[in-house]
Amino acid sequence: QMQVVEFGGGSVQPGGSLRLSCAASGSIFTIYDMGWSRQAPGKQRELVAIIGRDGRTNYADSVQGRFTISRDNAANTVYLQMNRLKSEDTAVYLCNAFISDYTQVVHEYWGQGTQVTVSS
Repeated sequence: QMQVVEFGGGSVQPGGSLRLSCAASGSIFTIYDMGWSRQAPGKQRELVAIIGRDGRTNYADSVQGRFTISRDNAANTVYLQMNRLKSEDTAVYLCNAFISDYTQVVHEYWGQGTQVTVSS
């Protein structure tokens, strides 16, 4: 049974920083793209950042230059370093990963999410 779990949410003042992490576990053969999305109350889910197995990254315009996504393939973990946080970054942040097991069929898995609140 594959599982994706996020860690590291919390409350921070505007201008502050937080680091999220997300670990995948289970009968993993290969993890392909890993990413972070967020969902604020009353808004649609937004893709924040994505990273390929080879380290290629892509960011939403709203976080470009402030957030950095990275991954540790040996640890099956993806990170999101969030700097210069703004109130509009407040949301539930969700991790997703495209994972294959021994059958090499790829499925997408989502975590439960972690709350990030930016407020003075």
